[in-house]
Formats: sequence, structure tokens, C-alpha cells
Amino acid sequence: MSSFLKFSAYITDNVEALATEVVEKVISNLELTIPDWEKEQARIMYLEFLQFFGDSFVKEEKCVPDFFIEWSRKNADMQTSSGGRVSVMAVRYPPTREVLTDMFTEIGQKLQLSLEQIVLIIKRINQMLDRSLNETIFAFEQLYEEKKEQAKKEMAALSAPIIPVREGIVILPLIGEMDAYRANYILEHVFPKLSDMEIDHLIVDFSGLSQIDVKMAAYLQQLGMMLKLVGIHLITSGLRPDLAQIVVKSGLELSGTDTFSTVKRALESLD
Repeated sequence: MSSFLKFSAYITDNVEALATEVVEKVISNLELTIPDWEKEQARIMYLEFLQFFGDSFVKEEKCVPDFFIEWSRKNADMQTSSGGRVSVMAVRYPPTREVLTDMFTEIGQKLQLSLEQIVLIIKRINQMLDRSLNETIFAFEQLYEEKKEQAKKEMAALSAPIIPVREGIVILPLIGEMDAYRANYILEHVFPKLSDMEIDHLIVDFSGLSQIDVKMAAYLQQLGMMLKLVGIHLITSGLRPDLAQIVVKSGLELSGTDTFSTVKRALESLD
């Protein structure tokens, strides 16, 4: 039996004990306290991984198995879902690398493999761990960006709710800091809803807005023009002096828009 056949057979015969050893030693080295279910998940993954790794020297499969890549991505998903950092996962790789290197070196010496053969084994396990780490980081970054984009959409929706107050009249209170993203969200998502609601008057209330810039003032003008085209009367309220000054300095013409100090006065004007 060739040396690598003996190595593969040894892994297969001892895979349960080896998988448990890897998990326990990595947890110990990192001084982690993890729930039993997570520990069992890791053990099952290493059962598959070690078996694949042993077989790879017989079948000459040098790629990283799909289940290992999927496991790496699931780890990234767990971290992003819980608001964790990618560093929490990255710090686990050095001790895992050390445990596996020591384990395979010991097995290689026990089986009397040559130094070149042991080096090849260590090189291959490092390649697999490097790929796993890369996939974990890539997946984390992608998931993080997706969740950040979703959070921005949710925040934009919450900060610009449509509130019907009377037949044909709705209020659009703007809350927080208005930037180009949120303003564009209003044009792309809120405006179509307004068009479908069969309303006559829209009161845009600025009293809850912390700041406005020139771009936002331009969006306001664009919104007014779009509303006028569909027959909706735009009214603004709560535009503080500092915000009004920015609108004036922007050079935009909003004289065609009725403006009131409060929503109450805006509603009274429609009585």
C-alpha cells in the first residue's frame, strides 16, 4: 500500500475521533464557550471535511468541497445576522490551522511518511483553509452590503410615511436627515403610491427634518413638478428658517408651492 493510501485509510478509520479532537482543541485554544448544537455542527462538518481530505490524496481531488464552502458562507451569514464582525470568524483560522498541521504531521510521522509527503499534506490543508477564509470574508462582505442596503430602504420607508387625514388629503412627514438616497426613494417609491391614491392635496411636513441640502431642495422642486402633472396640489409645512434659507440659496423656484408654518395651518387652508 502506498504512503498516501495508508494516510487515506488512517483518516477513514479514525475520522470520528479526529473530528472531535479538532473541534475540542480549537475551542480550547481560543478559550471559547459555545453551545452544544454549534459544537456538534462543527464536528459534523469536520467529519465530512476530514474524510474528503483523506480521499483527495487517493482520488487526486485538490479542490475545496462544496459543503466546506457552504459552511464558510453559513458562518458569514450567522455573523451578519447577529451583527457580528468578520474578525470573529477570522481569528478561528490560525488555531484551526495549527491544530490540523500538528495532527497531520503526527499522523504522517506515525505512518512513516517522508518529509516531502508531510509537506504536501500541510500545503494542501493550508490551501483549503485559505479558500475557506476567502469565501467567508467575501460572503460576509456581500451579506453585509445587502443587509445595509435593506436597512437603508427600511429606514427610508419609515422616515417618509404616507398618512391620510381627510378624503383627498394626505400628509408626508419627513423625519430625520434627508439625503439624496432618501429623496430618490420618495420619487421612486412614494410618488407612485401617491399617484394611485386619487388624492387632491399632499402636505409635505419638514418639522421633523434635521437638515436639508441643495440636492434635496432640487428633489423637492422635482416632486412638486411631478405632482402638478398628475393633478396633485403640493403644500409644505414646518420649513424652519435655516432650512428655508438653504432652499432660497439653492436658487430654486418654489413660489408656486403653498407654504405654512404648521400642518394644522396647512389643513385649515383647505377647509
